[in-house]
Amino acid sequence: MPKIKKKGQAGAAKNYITRTQAVKKLQLSLPDFRKLCIWKGIYPREPRNKKKVSKSATASTTFYYTKDIQYLLHEPLLQKFRDQKVLEKKISRALGRGDVSDAARFERHAARPEATGKPRYTLNHVIRERYPTFNDALRDLDDCLSMLFLFANLPSTSAVPAKMIARCERLCLEFQHYLIVSHSLRKSFLSIKGIYYQANIQGEDILWLVPYKFNQRIVGDVDFRIMGTFVEFYMTLLGFVNYRLYSSIGLKYPPKFDQLKDENGAELGAFSLEGVNMATQGETKAVTNGEEQQGPDPKVQAEVDKIIKQLKEDESKSDETAEEDAEADDEEKPTDSIDKFEPVAPGGDVLPQPAYSSNDPSQLFANFTFYLSRETPRQPLEFILRAFGCKRIGWDSVLGEGAFTNDESDPSITHHIIDRPVVQAATNEDGDGEDNQTAQKVGPNQRYPGRIYVQPQWVWDCVNDEELKSPELYAPGAALPPHLSPFVKAAPGQYDPTLPLEAQQTEAEAIEADLEDAEKDGAEEGSDVENDMDVDEAEDDEEEEEGDEKDAEEAEEEDAEEDEEESKTLQRQRELEAELQGKKVQNKKVDSKTKAKLEQRKVLEKKAREEAEDLERAKGMLSKKKRKLFEQMQYTNNKKSAQDEKLRAKRRKLEKEKAQKA
Repeated sequence: MPKIKKKGQAGAAKNYITRTQAVKKLQLSLPDFRKLCIWKGIYPREPRNKKKVSKSATASTTFYYTKDIQYLLHEPLLQKFRDQKVLEKKISRALGRGDVSDAARFERHAARPEATGKPRYTLNHVIRERYPTFNDALRDLDDCLSMLFLFANLPSTSAVPAKMIARCERLCLEFQHYLIVSHSLRKSFLSIKGIYYQANIQGEDILWLVPYKFNQRIVGDVDFRIMGTFVEFYMTLLGFVNYRLYSSIGLKYPPKFDQLKDENGAELGAFSLEGVNMATQGETKAVTNGEEQQGPDPKVQAEVDKIIKQLKEDESKSDETAEEDAEADDEEKPTDSIDKFEPVAPGGDVLPQPAYSSNDPSQLFANFTFYLSRETPRQPLEFILRAFGCKRIGWDSVLGEGAFTNDESDPSITHHIIDRPVVQAATNEDGDGEDNQTAQKVGPNQRYPGRIYVQPQWVWDCVNDEELKSPELYAPGAALPPHLSPFVKAAPGQYDPTLPLEAQQTEAEAIEADLEDAEKDGAEEGSDVENDMDVDEAEDDEEEEEGDEKDAEEAEEEDAEEDEEESKTLQRQRELEAELQGKKVQNKKVDSKTKAKLEQRKVLEKKAREEAEDLERAKGMLSKKKRKLFEQMQYTNNKKSAQDEKLRAKRRKLEKEKAQKA
């Protein structure tokens, strides 16, 4: 006799468990259960059929895997939560008896973080469980950095304590110092949400978002308890990652932190990096792990010298043979061309191409001295400039400590980043411009001679293109070029703002644009004629058209009649509009070029109609399922095409306005 299956003992009913059942099984409160699930990476699951899992389940019932809850039973944090619950009960009972001294004693021995700064528990073992390798931690660093940079810019409230904000800010600055020393920053983009950064650390691309330094307003509809749980986990994760990154380049972690400088707004300047046993001022040095440096063994050194001598002799012999081969083969000449890696198929991955230039993008600003005006965002500019090799950055003392110079008239300054209207050149009493770079005193809204003035976008565009852009395009008061996202790769067939408009627009769009220009020119140059004269001319044109259509085919006659009706309708509409406005109808003279464009438009429209008819006939041969799928694909493609057409029309309009102004 087969074994009788009992209801609820197998299948979906056994694989899933509700949140209420899980809380009872773990003997936790709901907030503690939520914390534990977030830290351990356990999330709710949606069964295929809720009624098979539980008949009493509703739409709002939350389910978890039974195996996940069983896994939580062995978590060491459970005992910590229970101890904390017992302690809170003891304190509440003591306060209920009126014994304040006992309640204070319990709280004093609880090692509460609000009192001593020591946590009741650590998440170190959770980090090691969730990220077995360092690359796993790097892949999950995007959300971590975005969350910590967000909390570092928040004001302190009861929901967001000041200690949490200070620790987030310190961890973020430590991470930025690693990016500066290792030159791992690759790209950055200014968006409405904030500033996007992309870094490459040990082969992993990490992208995160940093909000602008505005006064943040805490909204009441945000649950900061949930966000605080994530932040607590992410702070531990970033601490582990920073330690590993600093150790990989031979730096001590944590770096020395000057509290006084930080209070004065130094930020990155409040940290001093050290090697394993020696202080490094901005650069990493070779460290010996505390061991004294000893000279090499004489025997070993003699053998090394002997090997080097043999290698040099072999090189000289190979050079001689190479010269003889070159003399023998005069016809074969070496070429200076470099192999290029081109994609096999159109739209394939574009590989980085080799180049002759040995310029290092990480040292893009190494030879310059920058000065930041008060109105520019100091923190992101300082970080990006230092990450790309700049060692000398000055700013006004109002922006904080840590500047290379606070003197705006310092003659060593080569680039002045400014975000104001046009700055005039400094002049002397005779009215001639100064040519020297000595410490001159200039008036307000005047520029120092011999110094390059640019807007902040110049820094971002140089970094993204890995080359120094022309400063004339970014001069103060100039119309800046478009700031495009470096993270978006234009797909084949989509609108690409970097390409000229003529290379992207369709033939129909080009014809329509030419016809619009012709109509505008005709409206400006045409003469005003009475309404009755226009009617007579229209009748004459109709008679001529009727005479020309006699020898055409039947299909062409139908098309011509349709076009004639449309022209009559448009002409009548223009007449009515002119009568309402009390104006005269303009006599339009159509030249040969416009007629040719009109003929091309008719041909394209006819071709489009034929293609649509062929497509409808082909769709009739498909099954219902495939036809629906094909219609969905068509809808998506038409939607993208419409968006691209709008962008091209907008760009065409802007280019015309710019050409008219010029």
